[in-house]
Amino acid sequence: VQLQASGGGLVQAGGSLRLSCAASGRALDNYFISWFRQAAGKEREFVAGIRRSGDFILYTDDVKDRFTISRENTKNTAYLQMNSLKPDDTAVYYCAALEGWLGSRSQSDYDYWGQGTLVTVSS
Repeated sequence: VQLQASGGGLVQAGGSLRLSCAASGRALDNYFISWFRQAAGKEREFVAGIRRSGDFILYTDDVKDRFTISRENTKNTAYLQMNSLKPDDTAVYYCAALEGWLGSRSQSDYDYWGQGTLVTVSS
């Protein structure tokens, strides 16, 4: 499967963005889908993940009241709705796919990665 992340941009603190992760080559519903992010000079970190059926979701504590992960398997696309953005959310955001039913917060478990989309939040 190939993943294409999009939707990043420049936004003021308190604003919103919606990221999209479009899959091609194989149906998205074969995969647990997650978003990771990497800020300049920092390690890549898990942000949110969603099971194939959409009935199980994980968030990192920092975003769980502000971000919403979702998916539309019929459109082969997953999303990350980001509200109340903070400057600390500035990073390159990556979507990743893990084949199978179980999810993971560990980037080393993921089989496929998108190219990343830059989110910049100004203060």
